Amino acid sequence: MADKPVRVRFAPSPTGKLHVGGARTAIYNWAFARANGGTFILRIDDTDPTRSTDENTQIILRAMRWLGLDWDEGPEVGGDFGPYAQTERLDLYKQAAQRLWDEGKAYPCFCTPEKLAADRAAAQERKDPFQGYQRTCRDMDPAEAQRRIDAGEPYVLRIKVPLDRGDVIVHDAVHGDVTFNAKELDDFVIFRSDGTPTYNFATVVDDAMMGITHVIRGDDHLSNTPRQVMVYEALGAPVPEFAHISMILGADGKKLSKRHGATNVEEYRDAGYLSDAFVNYLALLGWSLDGETTIVPRDVLASKFSLDHVSKNPATFDPKKLDWIQAEYIRSMTDADFADQIMVPELHEAGLIEGGVEYDETWIDALAAIVKPRTKFPADVVSVAAPVFACAETLEYDEKSVAKGLAKEGMGAILDAAREALLAVPADAWTPEAIDGALGPLPEALDAKKRIVFQAVRVAECGNMVSPPLGETMALIGRDDCLARLDRARAMAL
Repeated sequence: MADKPVRVRFAPSPTGKLHVGGARTAIYNWAFARANGGTFILRIDDTDPTRSTDENTQIILRAMRWLGLDWDEGPEVGGDFGPYAQTERLDLYKQAAQRLWDEGKAYPCFCTPEKLAADRAAAQERKDPFQGYQRTCRDMDPAEAQRRIDAGEPYVLRIKVPLDRGDVIVHDAVHGDVTFNAKELDDFVIFRSDGTPTYNFATVVDDAMMGITHVIRGDDHLSNTPRQVMVYEALGAPVPEFAHISMILGADGKKLSKRHGATNVEEYRDAGYLSDAFVNYLALLGWSLDGETTIVPRDVLASKFSLDHVSKNPATFDPKKLDWIQAEYIRSMTDADFADQIMVPELHEAGLIEGGVEYDETWIDALAAIVKPRTKFPADVVSVAAPVFACAETLEYDEKSVAKGLAKEGMGAILDAAREALLAVPADAWTPEAIDGALGPLPEALDAKKRIVFQAVRVAECGNMVSPPLGETMALIGRDDCLARLDRARAMAL
């Protein structure tokens, strides 16, 4: 199928939230389509009536949108090969199954669960190497089968695996050629007695009708592949190329689960991760650009992704590496982008910036310049910037910082000297450089350690001992309020 335009699909079951592993599968399919000028299809495999819900479908769509994985065909987009939900395709499955039945490639089976269990036990007892379905109904006279159907006897529809079929060789882009012994394949069920298709049948009918050229999915589906190949061959449809990607493990080497922490996409979104950083990290769980590059922007992923760089070894989810990538993405943003995309929305949400209040663009950019290096997650913005938006009367003081930085002998003299020095800085020259210039000589003039002097001023102005650069912060606070904060802190100092 190499000469055909690439068509890939991500087909989640809406039985819950989008798992990290599913998100990575979606990313690989999206990136492969984009890198090859192909089509990325989103299909909802909602054939489990007890767990598949419209609400879960919407959760998946929201997660896909947040990830930035735009689909070319599927829900809310449409396309020429819809419907794109399996519950809406039941007639298509029935038609395909009927055709196989009419062509003698499928047959009705009336064996009860008790009969199947007894046959399996007998095969085990006689040590039969083949212990699957014993093909009891395979050669039943069609007239007899029809009589039993007309009488209302329950039946399933089974595919007729050719008895002379040689080994099933799956050409896998990740694992290489994987060989399955066709003699171990029984005539598996393609339609249940309740009139619903099985997964291995429905997914092949969908993939065949939608012209899927490459099936990229988790390697937990590899064992399904020989049965699916049997369905492709029975339908006379071309078999797509397969790429089965390894599972994602936790640090303990076990399959990623809730015991390792967050496992679904929305948890990472709500925790404040940037979608670009999250997509970058998930892409690296089993794929690499060149074996060295860690930061892979979305446009590079969409142009350079290839299946031959996908590893067959399991990947380990490392939260620390994800956090590092997150920090790198924030650090690489311009101050203006950081302000627009992260800082200002967070400040609005926290009520620090009120709707309708205009802030000078230069002031906002200056604030972004000192907040951005101290931000790993959007929520960090508020704690870093809060002292700037307080005033002398409302500034909150950290008790430990006050005890260490103010409530000691000699701290009052330091604050008095700082106030006198800052009074000499005119309002129209209240800049970081002027502030630092005024405070710089104080340690020598007071015969005090620089750390002690600036720690006292920092606590007085910011309420704690940890803040962005003092001069830049005080310039944003403003001259009058800085002086008022020194006055308030003076009452706490000795």
